[in-house]
Amino acid sequence: MSSMVRTDIDRGRALAGLLHEAFRTTGIHGRKDMPEDDLPAGVVRGSLEHILFLTLTVSIDYQRDANALWSNARRSFEDAGTRYLFDPGRLNDAPWRQVGADLQKYGLSKKVAKDCTIWRTVGITFHKKWNGDPRQFLADCGWEAPTVLGRLRSDTHLNFEKAAPDYPYLRGPKIGPLWLRMLRDNAGLKIGGLDAVPIPVDVHIARATLAIGVVCGQYEGPMEEIYAEIRKAWHGSVAGLQADGREMIALDLDEALWHLSKYGCTDRDLGTGDCPHFPTCEAKAFCIRGKVAVQSKGVVLAT
Repeated sequence: MSSMVRTDIDRGRALAGLLHEAFRTTGIHGRKDMPEDDLPAGVVRGSLEHILFLTLTVSIDYQRDANALWSNARRSFEDAGTRYLFDPGRLNDAPWRQVGADLQKYGLSKKVAKDCTIWRTVGITFHKKWNGDPRQFLADCGWEAPTVLGRLRSDTHLNFEKAAPDYPYLRGPKIGPLWLRMLRDNAGLKIGGLDAVPIPVDVHIARATLAIGVVCGQYEGPMEEIYAEIRKAWHGSVAGLQADGREMIALDLDEALWHLSKYGCTDRDLGTGDCPHFPTCEAKAFCIRGKVAVQSKGVVLAT
């Protein structure tokens, strides 16, 4: 990380309280709904069906429009012909080609071979090792988030006599924490050690964090380095704060920051920082001038 980049923890602490309260009450840019909040028709919140719906869908939540991803997942679940995609046992019995075709039926899959491999591998892992129930895997991890993340990264199976990951992409630095946050917030599961889980940084979390100056300075380079700095910034910023009668954790800011960027900072002028949403933005007092460009090819920051 360039020495020209700095983290403003005091700014982060002020913003953490402001954004959490705004999202909990009036919303950010008037919204507090997440793409994954709506359940497929007939699914009971917190049920095994719901947990599998969240788990399998989030496993391919990369380089995707979240609203489209979750809408297409609901359509796939609600179609009797493609519902098997969310059943690990039936997924295990289905041919690869069929799974690939059915993932495309409602646009759930964008990268056909890659998404099919991820989806089938995650589903079949839960079928073969955990009786089709992610809760059994969580229980084997003692319901402790750091253990879960470690196991997601380390657990493997044999594939053509070579070790292959049990949980491709679900094991990643963004999707693993995001999965745990959804299991807590959407499925209502009680998981310990979430204070040790880093915020799941994607383009939106990064853009919002840089636009409000919690990480600022001069940087041009790959996403990974600035993303690591953003994780550290929010971990430090929430220390000692309260949220809903308990200690605030970095995961508590994931939804608020996502909304701040999705419906606000995304429309900033890349060079100047001018934003059409500035007059009504909940974080306008912290909006920082300068260049914030967060794109797939890398990050350019000059603030």
